[in-house]
Amino acid sequence: MKRKLEIVVLSDIHLGTYGCHAREVLQYLNSVKPQKLILNGDIFDIWQFRKRYFPKSHLLVIKKIFALAAKGTKVYYITGNHDEKLRRFSETKMGNIYILDKLVLNLDGKRAWFFHGDVFDASIQHTKWIAKLGGWGYDLLILLNRAINVVLIKMGKEKYSLSKKIKNSVKGAIKFISDFENTATELAIENKFDYVVCGHIHQPTIREVKTDKGSCIYLNSGDWIENLTALEYNNEAWKLYQHGNRRPVMSPIKNTLRDEDSFPEMLSAFSALSEIASK
Repeated sequence: MKRKLEIVVLSDIHLGTYGCHAREVLQYLNSVKPQKLILNGDIFDIWQFRKRYFPKSHLLVIKKIFALAAKGTKVYYITGNHDEKLRRFSETKMGNIYILDKLVLNLDGKRAWFFHGDVFDASIQHTKWIAKLGGWGYDLLILLNRAINVVLIKMGKEKYSLSKKIKNSVKGAIKFISDFENTATELAIENKFDYVVCGHIHQPTIREVKTDKGSCIYLNSGDWIENLTALEYNNEAWKLYQHGNRRPVMSPIKNTLRDEDSFPEMLSAFSALSEIASK
């Protein structure tokens, strides 16, 4: 049975990279029926896009998103830094799909502010080539980590995250995450938002922040490279979902994408993405 939810928030899927867990994303999307699906940035990784690498499972995620929109789900695609070239299409509406830079919603009388969060990242704003180089390095690190985990599993040991170890051991990385969260919450409180929902830093979180100026709930949807997390809103409450191999709500992937599949919207969108990425 699909779980009916008011809102699902996904970010940092990075379709088109080796680190993307597209099959798990598809399993999750097959298990839910949201009224609104908010894609909070870096869904495609145009920075690292390669025409020679875009597996069928990645295409199936695109198809599923279009299928949800066709069945009535409102899909809000909020652009991030890795898919920033889509920002030229901001405020575009295609049926139930909206392309935006930010989104404000009224949730049961409370104001929610959604945006990716790269606007706070100085390395992207001023030295983009360093950020892009870091993206390539991160992708290679994930590939190495997967190889290590294959060996660990065969030895009967738990998986290990190299990137998390690095992030937790580098003071600069810890400070960046803290500064990011503090900046987002301070702006949200100043602008009278009850919720501020971000992505970008791959750190899934739900926590209340209080200052002398007020309070708000800070939420981060994490990512689908390492954490495999999503935010869910239902019955006036937020929950952080983490994908697990044994979760009963997970449904198996059906490889339904055929060469003759009559899904022109998806194919047209993918073609447009390819053209944008190549420029």
